[in-house]
Amino acid sequence: MLGMLPGNGHPYSWSAIVNGYDPLKMAACPYPMISQYLGAQPLESVRIPEAQVTHVWTDNPAEAPLVAAAAKIPHVVKRPEDVIGAVDGVLIATDDGTDHVRRAQPFIEAKIPVFIDKPLAITRKELAQFIAWKKAGAQILSSSGMRYAPALNQLRGKTWRWITSVVCKNWERYGIHGLEAVYTILGAGFLHVRCESQPGSDIVYCLHRDGSQASIALIDDAVGSAWTIHAYGTEEECTVRLTDTYPTFRNQLLAVITWMQTGKSPYPFEETIELMAILIAALESRKRGGEMMRVSSILHEVEQENLG
Repeated sequence: MLGMLPGNGHPYSWSAIVNGYDPLKMAACPYPMISQYLGAQPLESVRIPEAQVTHVWTDNPAEAPLVAAAAKIPHVVKRPEDVIGAVDGVLIATDDGTDHVRRAQPFIEAKIPVFIDKPLAITRKELAQFIAWKKAGAQILSSSGMRYAPALNQLRGKTWRWITSVVCKNWERYGIHGLEAVYTILGAGFLHVRCESQPGSDIVYCLHRDGSQASIALIDDAVGSAWTIHAYGTEEECTVRLTDTYPTFRNQLLAVITWMQTGKSPYPFEETIELMAILIAALESRKRGGEMMRVSSILHEVEQENLG
């Protein structure tokens, strides 16, 4: 379990879901929501027996021993690279889509499977590098936990004309949550993206090839309404809240562990590439004052950069 940035407590939560945890030491975790949703489960049930988080490193060295104590991780390392040769796979638990190439490179070169927290890459250069590594045979997986939210099952397999998704904070780090949830409902094939922005919010409009439309709102202080999806169809409408955090993360981690054990990805890497292209298109639309961006153009230009 490698890396931890301010505002993201995945090393605590993910490690605890896999290893189990010490409730008293987890109570000192700076993200109280983690203790709350872990504590809502029977203590003995919080564990994935098929795997173990054995090593941890955090960007702030003082935090790693606290994570290790709370989530029963036996080894704290001084450098991320110190886990090479001692683990079957690594989880890069940072949500900075401009710095994942640097973090992943030692493990890609060591031919170790790497799961990378969302978003994989929000720049053309970073995305091109991951595509090149994947084509060369690297084992790379990335996703938002929202892909695995149980509530989404209510919306899959139906015909929708418009879907709205609301998330708090910012597009760069949290846009993927709202986007990937919508993407798993509509599937691949997004055509156009446009971002209308003002201080504290980005509203991203997406057009799908089947004619469906989606609006994904990133509103900095919309904490009380975040994680809401509303789907509108020709014959029905449905609202869901993606707030069942524990089973969402547990489902995600089970998928990651199965992938590391079998080498079989739970979904095509092309989906992740398209999702990153949509993120990038929205960022570029924002810079251009809300200009409509074609997803295919972003993908083509990233591929050309890759070839270059």
